[in-house]
Amino acid sequence: MSIAPRKAARRGIPLRALAPNAVTALALCFGLTGVRFGISGEWEKAVAAIIIAGVLDGLDGRIARLLKGESRFGAELDSLSDVTAFGVAPAIIVYLWVHEGLADGGAMQVGWVKYGWIFALAHAVCCALRLARFNAAIDDQDQPHKSAGFLTGVPAPAGAGMLFLPMYLWLWTGEAALRQPYVVAPWAALVAFLMISNLATFSWAALRVRRGIRLGLLVGVALFMGSLISAPWPTLSLLVAAYLAAIPFSVASYGRVRRQRAEAGGAWPTNETARPD
Repeated sequence: MSIAPRKAARRGIPLRALAPNAVTALALCFGLTGVRFGISGEWEKAVAAIIIAGVLDGLDGRIARLLKGESRFGAELDSLSDVTAFGVAPAIIVYLWVHEGLADGGAMQVGWVKYGWIFALAHAVCCALRLARFNAAIDDQDQPHKSAGFLTGVPAPAGAGMLFLPMYLWLWTGEAALRQPYVVAPWAALVAFLMISNLATFSWAALRVRRGIRLGLLVGVALFMGSLISAPWPTLSLLVAAYLAAIPFSVASYGRVRRQRAEAGGAWPTNETARPD
């Protein structure tokens, strides 16, 4: 009597799925490290840590698609990482930055302690709401913005970068007024609104470059990287200004695409993705 050998079931996560999740976890670590630098008053390092987290966040999804390691687990981990690195961490850093600038501010300092935290909470909460909205709609077939190559609202990493605009300008110019609550609080409220808005914004992954301008674009990227290294704060300030100025153009561009498809009677293609934008 022969007994057929049992085949042991292979369990576990494939190595190709671990790589993008490791990058996501690393982005989370950099986000939390930014808070650590903020607590010690090392503002340049705090901002740099969040920027590095943003770069890693842009890489993890691409690595997952390259290795065919997309998973629902990765999408959930990415959302949790984004809330911490681009919602909670920037809010705490900016709050501490303004608070330090009001060390001898008297009544203004008391007002910031009482009411400034509300604006910090608004940024973190709106970031969480944005990502929750993405996760809730991840299986929806009808996603007109994404099917047309646009995002809905300002993505979390871009929102964190925009929130730091007063810090960029302060590190650039040293102007004390940029550190005041009457400057930072309204700006934080605007960024929070843009993250949860239904405005169509450009998705860089969906942009297509004409063949005739590719070399020029590569030169522009090289110049941008050079200016980012040699003069980071002016470069980042101008980058935020350019992104903000591009929002009306993205809304108008989406409107044209929608009208063209409506006139042609074409159906909106479905969009499938495993990670939030």
